Amino acid sequence: MRDTPWYYGTRTEYGTLGADRFDFAGSYARTIVSGNGNVDFGNGLRDTLDLSNLLSTSVSFNYADTSGGGVLYNPGNGTRVFDAINLNDGRQILFEGIDTIRFADRTINLSVTPNDPLFNQQWNLHMTGVHNAWRFTTGSNNILVGVQDTGLGADANGAIHYDLRTTTVYTNNYRDDYFRVFTNAQRTTSHGTDVQGIIAANSNNGLGMSGINWNSRVFHIDVLDGNANDQSLAEATQNMINEANNNGQRLVINMSLGGGGIPTAFRNLVANNQNNALFVIASGNDDASTISDPASLASQYSNVIAVGASWGRTDWYGNTTTPGDRITYSGWWGSNYGTGLTLMAPSEVIATNATRNSTTGVVSYGFDTRFNGTSAATPNVTGIASLVWSANSSLSAVQVQQILSQTAFDLGSAGYDTTTGSGMVNADAAVRRAMAMARGAA
Repeated sequence: MRDTPWYYGTRTEYGTLGADRFDFAGSYARTIVSGNGNVDFGNGLRDTLDLSNLLSTSVSFNYADTSGGGVLYNPGNGTRVFDAINLNDGRQILFEGIDTIRFADRTINLSVTPNDPLFNQQWNLHMTGVHNAWRFTTGSNNILVGVQDTGLGADANGAIHYDLRTTTVYTNNYRDDYFRVFTNAQRTTSHGTDVQGIIAANSNNGLGMSGINWNSRVFHIDVLDGNANDQSLAEATQNMINEANNNGQRLVINMSLGGGGIPTAFRNLVANNQNNALFVIASGNDDASTISDPASLASQYSNVIAVGASWGRTDWYGNTTTPGDRITYSGWWGSNYGTGLTLMAPSEVIATNATRNSTTGVVSYGFDTRFNGTSAATPNVTGIASLVWSANSSLSAVQVQQILSQTAFDLGSAGYDTTTGSGMVNADAAVRRAMAMARGAA
């Protein structure tokens, strides 16, 4: 007779975009658990693997890491590196996207929690699993992050926001002019400052908010509003490509902008750099079934990502919403959708903020608690793409786009649809996929 029962088959459990508890299905030889992000993390709720019927000393661990740890497994949307727990009777649990493991004798915390005081309010990072992906990478010098936007808010001494990292700039270009030449309109808020903070605010420094990428160099060029020394999209893109190539780096460019058509010179740069340059572009805020230019290039080139905007638990007005739903307001703004939409990401989120007093001209710094539009969703994807590339810099830009799409949390109709694209970007699953491909997985 056998001393242990005969365990058979595989059971797979998928989480939502909120906090979930996963119980151990003891009758299966293998249990697969995917947490899929946790918008409720900042409220103290966790994606928990509940093994409270077991002692931690009765199992062995094989944690995923960048040096060969973990187990390669394909749950149906790409082979990834999973964490593994092996029981002494041969049963196995593979998991990803888990914040804590609860045993009878202790609880193991897996997610990374930086000491920035606003981190718990950054539900966008939690819902997209950035705090899980940070276990494996917080960014690499092999990647250059380009930001094409307005300039950065600068004070009288030329200093940018105190919670932004050192940024590569052109000295005659980097200041936000707070003025739209084409419409003769004054602005009070630095759009470029908000955007860059989501991607690369100084993290784990006990101050302000956490950026998604802690280490990769940022190159910021002012391309908006038609002020003196602003560059065209083609000029800025070529300069960023040159900078990356000169330093042996891969390039991901954030473009939280739209309108004005697609200049031929810019289109050619996109077409001719599909290996080394990834373009992450806002889909537009017209609540229309068409993707704005230049994000519309996503329907033609696989190194372009068109990003739509999703809610978390509440909307701008405090109304309850379903995490992941496309943002749409009657008579205000809505996230564009249609052919070419690639991914969804959170909007109405915390960002670094630089405001200018229109009377005195004094620039002051703080944090925007609800930076909105697809402009705010786009840098979430850019930051996550930079982590994926940091985990495996041998990937092409097209492969990074494919990984992000393949591992996204499905929203709306099953599979790809033109309302939500491939779904909500998932940093943890995407980074694990990149790690698996670095080990030779197909």
